[in-house]
Amino acid sequence: MTKPKSVRINPAASVAERLQAQTDSLTRAERQLADLILDNYPVSALGSITTVAQDAGISTPTVARLVQKLGYTGFPEFQAALRRELEERISGPIAKHDTWTGRAPEGHILNRFAEAGISNIRQSIGQIDAETFDASCELLADKVRAIYVVGGRITRTLADYFYLHMQVIRPRVTHIPTISNAWPHYLLDVEPGDVLVIFDVRRYEASTLKLAEMAHERGATIILFTDQWRSPVYKLATRYFSSRIIVPSAWDSSLATLLLLETMIADVQERLWSDTRTRMESLEEMFDRTRFFRKFI
Repeated sequence: MTKPKSVRINPAASVAERLQAQTDSLTRAERQLADLILDNYPVSALGSITTVAQDAGISTPTVARLVQKLGYTGFPEFQAALRRELEERISGPIAKHDTWTGRAPEGHILNRFAEAGISNIRQSIGQIDAETFDASCELLADKVRAIYVVGGRITRTLADYFYLHMQVIRPRVTHIPTISNAWPHYLLDVEPGDVLVIFDVRRYEASTLKLAEMAHERGATIILFTDQWRSPVYKLATRYFSSRIIVPSAWDSSLATLLLLETMIADVQERLWSDTRTRMESLEEMFDRTRFFRKFI
């Protein structure tokens, strides 16, 4: 029997990210515990070690072994990490600002922000499974499926960006408004197999989860873009992408998510290039006729 390869632990990674990195090396009992932790993350493992073991149907030594495999010295350190994540997950802009200013390193904000953004991108892209990415692009390129895109209070800008490009690339793309009382009109046309692209980051919006539940009931395939703590929508998603969002600001960063979106847009465009080129040519012709853009020659 081949001994599983050890996985290098990223000290900045969340508990969920560490579990994801260790997936191939987990035993059956450890997988049961991992499922419990992720089921109502991060609060599901905040009880005593005995309670957590009983809830997962495993022994307490198994809990201790998994905790150490994730890079923690013991169960108390593991739970402390979960509590920090819970605090970060529910914190608003003012609390986030007070946190980073209290430990802000020396140096100009441009350098500090750039370093945080680059680190977010590196860690986010590094944990993406290529098969999950390719399968998502294949779904988005399937013209038999209609695509619906929705974002939240802040993430609607990402949703709008993604929608604008996908609408040029292929037909049957719809942007669902953020206002929840308009959703039923759009859900009315959702058919089994259609793709719903959802953007949802902390503080997760209850209305977005309700939309996902209703779309899931209608047979929609959900692709979720979220943060490292994962929106509750992930339980309903066929594919999901978790991007790191923390920067020295009261606001969360969309840099890593935007890079992922632009890469995905480029991939789907190449898959459909013959048809996309025809659509682009027609669009440019309409722009010329309406004199939408200024001509310099």
